[in-house]
Amino acid sequence: MDVLIIEDENPAAERLSNLLKQYDPGIRILNIMGSVEDTVVWLKANKLPDLIMLDIHLSDGLCFEIFEQVPVKCPVIFCTAYDEYALKAFELNSIDYLLKPVQQAKLEKSLEKMKDIGRAKSTGIEISTQVTDLMGLIKSRETAYKSRFMVKIGNRIKAVKTEDIAYFHSHNKLTLLVNKEGSSYPIDYALDELINFLDPTIFFHVNRKLIIHIDAAREIHPYFKGRMKLILDPPLEDEVIVSSQRTPLFKIWLDQ
Repeated sequence: MDVLIIEDENPAAERLSNLLKQYDPGIRILNIMGSVEDTVVWLKANKLPDLIMLDIHLSDGLCFEIFEQVPVKCPVIFCTAYDEYALKAFELNSIDYLLKPVQQAKLEKSLEKMKDIGRAKSTGIEISTQVTDLMGLIKSRETAYKSRFMVKIGNRIKAVKTEDIAYFHSHNKLTLLVNKEGSSYPIDYALDELINFLDPTIFFHVNRKLIIHIDAAREIHPYFKGRMKLILDPPLEDEVIVSSQRTPLFKIWLDQ
């Protein structure tokens, strides 16, 4: 089986590759792509794989943009942080999903399902048409943004309104919520999960360690090689750099 992995987080991509090899050492990983743009280029230049495994959020946008640009007629498995309830309806004949972190047993179940419906390629079932409905569900799901987060302070629980949050960042394997006054609280979410619950017009996923509120960017400076450097309010000890790849999206986000 030839598999294309589309995942912008290197550890997640490596884990998925290893799990696939554990299931079947004969599986061939054709490539690992991290962006919509690179994936579209690859798919246009290569024969379709037997299976595509992909994350919903990629470095330059949602994976659904791939299906809008390239016809896909092979089985697809989404690897996502969205909850099971949100995606249950989309266990379709050529689409399946796995919740992150991907577990070996569930991966094997999905792969067996994909084997059973492997005829999708030969019968010409186009995944793009099925993904349209899934995209609608995901976008409607994303509109149910959280209005507050519950944080623990000693022996008590406090509600922090989303409008009072300056940013979320990862530090020493913890995800910290920082409010506009500079107080910091650990929360039980990974950053790639958090982005699903935040209004994208207000919050921006700067990099793998940081999501900021639009009001938190106090100063913005051009940086080397097309990147940007941010000074946050309240201040963050770590240097905040927007990559050259994400800078165009960041500028659009700021100018909305």
